[in-house]
Amino acid sequence: MADSGDIGPLWISAKRQTTGKGRRGREWVSKTGNLFCTGLFPYTRTPSAAAQLSFVAALAVYDTISHFRPHDHTRIKWPNDVLLDGKKISGILLESGTTNGQLWVAVGIGINIASAPQDVQYPTTFLHADVVEQQRPFMSDVKTALFERFATWLKLYNQNGFEALRTTWLARAQGIGGPVSAKLLNKTIKGTAIGMDADGALEVKTHLGNTVKIHAGDVFFS
Repeated sequence: MADSGDIGPLWISAKRQTTGKGRRGREWVSKTGNLFCTGLFPYTRTPSAAAQLSFVAALAVYDTISHFRPHDHTRIKWPNDVLLDGKKISGILLESGTTNGQLWVAVGIGINIASAPQDVQYPTTFLHADVVEQQRPFMSDVKTALFERFATWLKLYNQNGFEALRTTWLARAQGIGGPVSAKLLNKTIKGTAIGMDADGALEVKTHLGNTVKIHAGDVFFS
């Protein structure tokens, strides 16, 4: 749709997904009953800043999960993995392009609602886990909550910039202040996660006392 000139804003969701993918082209297990959706949005800031929309998405997913599981422990693992009781419940992947000189961003979001994949890199869970039948949210309820919360955070970001998101994200973050290991393409950096900078990079203080900024990589918190 973006290549043909329709760059949104709009949301597309599917009941069934056959070729879901995650970071670096990894397979995204797509079992029926879970949420698969993509938001398509025009983007007016610089291409390098477009990745900040992943934090918009993470905050929207956090709010959505917390709405349906308010008494559970929901956190965000840098940069955009939402965790329920320490287990991954969603995935977010951004892709971007330009059509007729206009930059657009596709925000892919998957949420485990009815089931969670097994034998994967991280422990996983799903929204219906340990929830009695009468309390289980319908797919339409989850989508409505997600889209509304995304619109709220996107408006705040467009009006006030990334700092407004950064403050809230840090308050909801998992592992800040503790040990962290960041696996990059050609090396692994270990140290203490001390925060997130004004552009969204994870700040790690190494054992040598240096502060390193992580812009992309597989991050593991102890």
